[in-house]
Amino acid sequence: MKTGPVSRRVLLKSSTAVAAGLVLSPAIIGRAQAATMKMKCSSSLPNDPKYANGRVYYDNLVKHLKGNGLGEQIEVTFFPDNQLGQEIDVINSVKLGVIDLMLSGSSISANLVPLVGTFDLGYLFSSFPQQTKAFEAGAAKPIEEALLKGANIRIISWAYNFGSRSVLAKKPVKGPEDLAGLKIRTLPNPVITECLRLMGAAATPLAFGEIYTALQAGVLDGLEHDPPTILASKFYETSKHYALTQHNFSPLATYFSDATYKRMDPKLREGFLDAAGKAAADTRMHGLEMEKEALKNLADKGVTIVECDKDAFRKRVLPQTDNFIKARPEAKPVVDMIRATQT
Repeated sequence: MKTGPVSRRVLLKSSTAVAAGLVLSPAIIGRAQAATMKMKCSSSLPNDPKYANGRVYYDNLVKHLKGNGLGEQIEVTFFPDNQLGQEIDVINSVKLGVIDLMLSGSSISANLVPLVGTFDLGYLFSSFPQQTKAFEAGAAKPIEEALLKGANIRIISWAYNFGSRSVLAKKPVKGPEDLAGLKIRTLPNPVITECLRLMGAAATPLAFGEIYTALQAGVLDGLEHDPPTILASKFYETSKHYALTQHNFSPLATYFSDATYKRMDPKLREGFLDAAGKAAADTRMHGLEMEKEALKNLADKGVTIVECDKDAFRKRVLPQTDNFIKARPEAKPVVDMIRATQT
């Protein structure tokens, strides 16, 4: 680098410029900070813009943030495929404010606040549209309040997992007798695990990121999940029989750290929450379409779609809801509201 003598005139000009910069810098810094509020958003699913609900929701969120004029003020970075850790670790990081956003089913947060497990009860919902009807009637409110109070986590929108949860196995399953003894992966959640146990399986809780290798190694005989997730994660490569048990219509929650919520500028917060709600509505519509398409694609890849005896499974699971309410009476109003929307 070359240097040379500095004239007094140049020195004075430089000093004036520096002084002006110091005067202006607080305003400049303030604008920069407002323009670059950064958030981390986690999903356990692959980075698939069509079949992975986390990526689909994220794309819709970014779209609506821009539509609300916040595209340059809020920057959300997406971390798919468990990049920030297994879901149980991520939900705890959201609780602590280390991670801002997480897209996942209701099941994972039931590990922190057991009441959330109400939504995991077998055959509680009859369809996704019925679920939305129930939530709009207020069934989600007690769950949201319990999670905020018990874990400092806000649910800022509800979408759908892309299809009801059914059983993918290495052999055909038409009724409870066929499921008996099969090691079926469930979420690490006691309600989901109990549902599969009542259906007849040897329910095996396991982190999502470990499923594929466990299926390959024969540690598992199958898993329960929705069709697009099975397609996006390529579980069909290890198991070829998909029984449409449809035992669970799992809602997709947008978990938002209360610490992040509190540090947001109220003006940003309003637009952000509006974008989150719009993104959920778009994701719900997309999810309904993807379930049908994914089932067709699974069949094209050699998976046999098995129509099973859902009534037989439903009868076996029926006591689960009554027992859950006995253990947690605060779940009764939620269950009653959901059942009221089924008629």
